[in-house]
Amino acid sequence: MSQHPSGDVTPYDAFVAFLAERTGLDLPSYDAVWQYSVEELPGFWRAIWDFFELDEVAEQPLGDGDAAVLADAEMPGADWFPGARLNYVDAVLRHCDRDGAAIVGLDESGNRTTIAWRDLPGQVAAVAGALADAGIGAGDTVAAYLPDIPEAAVAFLATASLGAIWSGCGQDYAPEGAAGRLAQLQPKALFSCAGYRFNGKDVDKCADSAELAGLLDELVLHIQVGADADAAETAWADVVADTTRTPSPVKVPADHPLWVLFSSGTTGRPKGIVHGHGGVLVEHLKQTALHCGLGPESVFFWHTALSWMMWNYQVAGLLVGARIVTYSGSPLYPDADRLWQIVAAEHVTFFGTSPGQLNASRKAGLVPGRDHDLSALGTLGSTGSTLPADLFEWVYENVDADLPISSVSGGTDIVSGFAGGSTGVPVVAGELPVRHLGVALESWSSDARPLIGEVGELVVTAPMPSMPLCFWNDDDQARYRAAYFDHEWDRPLPHPVWRHGDWVTVTDRGSLLFHGRSDATLNRHGIRMGSADIYEVVEGVDEIAEAFVLGVDGPDGAYWMPMFVTLVPGAELTDELVQRVVGEIRSRLSARHVPDEMILAPGIPHTRTGKKLEVPVTAILAGRDDVNVDPKSIDDPGLIDWYRERGAAHRW
Repeated sequence: MSQHPSGDVTPYDAFVAFLAERTGLDLPSYDAVWQYSVEELPGFWRAIWDFFELDEVAEQPLGDGDAAVLADAEMPGADWFPGARLNYVDAVLRHCDRDGAAIVGLDESGNRTTIAWRDLPGQVAAVAGALADAGIGAGDTVAAYLPDIPEAAVAFLATASLGAIWSGCGQDYAPEGAAGRLAQLQPKALFSCAGYRFNGKDVDKCADSAELAGLLDELVLHIQVGADADAAETAWADVVADTTRTPSPVKVPADHPLWVLFSSGTTGRPKGIVHGHGGVLVEHLKQTALHCGLGPESVFFWHTALSWMMWNYQVAGLLVGARIVTYSGSPLYPDADRLWQIVAAEHVTFFGTSPGQLNASRKAGLVPGRDHDLSALGTLGSTGSTLPADLFEWVYENVDADLPISSVSGGTDIVSGFAGGSTGVPVVAGELPVRHLGVALESWSSDARPLIGEVGELVVTAPMPSMPLCFWNDDDQARYRAAYFDHEWDRPLPHPVWRHGDWVTVTDRGSLLFHGRSDATLNRHGIRMGSADIYEVVEGVDEIAEAFVLGVDGPDGAYWMPMFVTLVPGAELTDELVQRVVGEIRSRLSARHVPDEMILAPGIPHTRTGKKLEVPVTAILAGRDDVNVDPKSIDDPGLIDWYRERGAAHRW
């Protein structure tokens, strides 16, 4: 059996023992448990419900029979836990009779604040009371324009406790960009912040917060955190000073909306993705406990922002009684060691980060395992893009040779992971060890046949509880279907499947290799290649900060495959460096993977959550005039014109 560092049996092992006892099945391996979880969906998810004792927080016990768990398995629109009434927040509040901090907040200036478990109910009740006093209740929407601070988590819990619908946006967005998302929801309340510190500079957001409030037509309450409120606002400090209230979360149907997350919106209006209380609750309990190994003794820190689904995932640590750590600031200021300092100081047991931060640590020559006490650290998580094999090796050599690494692939769409690590499952560098429990993930050929050991489309053939209830303002589900279910396969399908838009290989060991977005496929002379494979090689070169490779179709079958790069400070794009990079690509991948040219770029455009803009920039380089890239959704909008000029200058 797998063990926590403390020597205790892991939550995963406890669950497997629970499942084996109730089913009478022999479940000797993770693969056996996974097979059961996707072949017996009602039985598996009822076991999750019972293992986490959700009858305690539901209005009444879950009914008998499979239909009480999954009444309709057709996608989209699978009907999970019909008749159940509960509230996500009750599952958090049942841990509040404990000592110690529930939430720790850190900022770039070194300030540290805490919210104790015993104080959390009072703060949630006070904020919920202020919302209710303003006439806000079940079905209304509440927006946040905040950095990753403890008050954001409290505001979310207060909102959800009323049955109101939460949606958050980071303050790195300008007011117009934030309104492009939040105004769709017609929120009645807004939480904002006076500002934050980033890269050594104070960023005043008071004027931007006021401007955003003015763009939200239905607003009746504006609560400001961190500064004296003006006449149009209510001060957070005044709200939480009311200690007379006690929380009383409203029981809502399992499919009642919990929050709205937004797509990146790079090529059109951001789509509001709606998830429900029941589906998120069971999925996040499964993820945090069984896959992350979190429990009441855990300290969970994932560097994130409110605009990214990992913020919602981090808050889920509270569901299992873990302490969560929030951080408002740059991960690389004053240097690349900043997050490692936090991991050590806060005795973090699960640290979630990105390949970019790990690569920056490597290029800075850091040795965190030598320079910090990381003895509490039990798992390193990474997401946002594929974690290359050489970064696994860097972690083993410079952090901890035995540290489990969980590279995770999932999405805002399901506000969770499809695949990644799991406690006790061995990890091979560059691979995701397992398909997560309850996720019927396969790799399919163009004629919709499962593949093993070959690259194919990532599909999910059975529903997950945290799949979207719907898209906001999409009454006929046309946009929802178009996003995931309307792909044209080479043969008819007996039922719809979820196509995610990733290239993936499922190995004969059940592990996974991700190769990049299938809608940004490099298709050179009929050979399909994944950009992620090239990034792994190129970004491992010391002088290269980041790479951006695109495949552009031209006239008469012409094909242009440029690679744009940015360099670390002090490096130059010399002929020697170009030849060294080309040699690495040719020897580690193939000659077909070698780009037509390497071009030094002033930057690589990303979504606000850090994903490279491969699809729209490819179209821009091709000279298409129908590409509508929303500058508010991009980290550096000025780069788009630079890439447009590069495309125009290319001679076929």
